[in-house]
Amino acid sequence: MGRVRVARILLRFLPLAALLLALTPASPAQTTDVSGRYQCTQAKIKGKVTTCNAAPLILKNDGHFELRGWEGNYLVNGQWVELSDALIKTRAKIEPGHKIVLRYYGKHGFVEMTYERRVADLGKTALS
Repeated sequence: MGRVRVARILLRFLPLAALLLALTPASPAQTTDVSGRYQCTQAKIKGKVTTCNAAPLILKNDGHFELRGWEGNYLVNGQWVELSDALIKTRAKIEPGHKIVLRYYGKHGFVEMTYERRVADLGKTALS
């Protein structure tokens, strides 16, 4: 009699479990691959837009990055790339068009650097 009673209790909760499973939103299974070499395309210093000649931001496949001699780890968290080393942690926003925008306070005040990934460099499309 014990097994029959347990089976009836489980059957009572089966429709509720099916309803909860159907209403649970699907989470995205893919993660954004942002690895690559990003060239600085513009800098905004104190609200003034200028051309940028800064060193590139390099995001490696293994989760490491390089930026002007600064090396550390990066992690993609939603629309943000979190850059960190042993002492400093900052984050940059991922924007459409293979862009990463890094905002920080520097010696010239508030700075906004826009880095853009070149998917295929012109003239370098050969396989060798």
